[in-house]
Amino acid sequence: MRATDARLAPADEANLVLDHPGQVNVFLVAVELGPGGAVRGDGTPDPAAVRAVLAERVAGIPELGRALVRTGRHHHWRPVDPDLEHHVRLLAPVHGRAGLEALCGDLMATPLVRDRPPWEVLLVAGVAAGRAAAVLRIHHAVADGMGAVAIAHRLFDPPQPPADAPPAAGSPVERTMGRGGPGPGPVAGAAPRRRPGRALARCLRGLVRTGRTLAARGVGPTLLLGARGPRPAVAFLEADLAGLLAAARAAGATVNDVLLSAVAVGLRAALAEAGERIPDRLPVSVPVALHRHGPARNQVGVMLVRLPLGRMEPARRLGLVAAQTRVAKAAAREQGTLEFMRGPLGARVMDRLARRQRLVAGFVTNVPGPSRALRLAGAPVTRLWPVPALSGNVRVAVGALSYAGRLSCSVHADADHVPVDAVVRAMAGELARWDGTGAGPAGTGSPGRSPGAGPVD
Repeated sequence: MRATDARLAPADEANLVLDHPGQVNVFLVAVELGPGGAVRGDGTPDPAAVRAVLAERVAGIPELGRALVRTGRHHHWRPVDPDLEHHVRLLAPVHGRAGLEALCGDLMATPLVRDRPPWEVLLVAGVAAGRAAAVLRIHHAVADGMGAVAIAHRLFDPPQPPADAPPAAGSPVERTMGRGGPGPGPVAGAAPRRRPGRALARCLRGLVRTGRTLAARGVGPTLLLGARGPRPAVAFLEADLAGLLAAARAAGATVNDVLLSAVAVGLRAALAEAGERIPDRLPVSVPVALHRHGPARNQVGVMLVRLPLGRMEPARRLGLVAAQTRVAKAAAREQGTLEFMRGPLGARVMDRLARRQRLVAGFVTNVPGPSRALRLAGAPVTRLWPVPALSGNVRVAVGALSYAGRLSCSVHADADHVPVDAVVRAMAGELARWDGTGAGPAGTGSPGRSPGAGPVD
């Protein structure tokens, strides 16, 4: 071991445990690029131009200049000079946005190499007329979702607001990162002060939560859980963020609550199409950003939300979701990182249990992204889509990221068992109800497709 090597924090090493054949533990975001800068007029990206722009930025981000080195039972970060010929590569063109979705599905089943810094930017043409794409992958040992978005933000060109524009507060990512900051900062304020009594209560709650996790049987037999097949599927959809925010506030809820309500409708549609019994509630796991302190790059809590799947008005479904998250989010932040993910030993136990768990039927994640439109090497970023990872026996996950007035979502599922189109159609219709482009939240019919919020062709 070299003097410059630094041992991974236990929570970060736990994320290495969860990365193995059949389960790739990476943060992935697909970026659609318009012509300009490193994207030629015909939509062909120039990898040399992208490397030239990113070279200085990568050099200023320590997380991207470290490779994993195993020493005994543990891993260390070793500073290295990234080879941008490897990390920034041009792939074969894709066939439309569906081709980009398929590529993302394949990449979510392809591990990153571990003898180099675990990240890459892959460039492709063919997304649409005059459009290219960049797919960024960062291993979760490097950063959690908030941290990875913050790192990605530093790879983009510095935003140039209009000269007469007032200063903007920006998104949480923009506020916590800044340009050239050392790394992800606090999510909201300083870390809460710990009191001995509260620490003991926290410990007891942790033991109870661990016991419940080990014994949980909240999800019955369902196509949503089980061994995954060899065909991962990814589908993109989006909605108007301002419309969602206005509707959520009027209902005393959040945009994340609206997203969860849409996921509930999507999962119900999948079960109905498969002819499966539809339960009244279906629990999903939702990560919660924690107040950051200490060296760990993964500081994420988890809340369990029991999605209401019964037939009901959209407003009632949203109210039931919001009532849960108001309490569960604060409890997750108080409890901190999931007990099993505080070190590699617990992660190994969880990895084995997760293959047959009945606690959750899906994953849903929502990360705030940049509020202003960005450029990458001079090319305008027209769309951003995050793709969540699948793990254990879970066959469907939904990810969302806000960007420049849109809520960009993706569904990542096992196409051999889950009717992905049914999930996407139903989610798109429900989001359209709430963002003002569809039937409206008071409607009672089946969700309809909306050009403003449906899957992007």
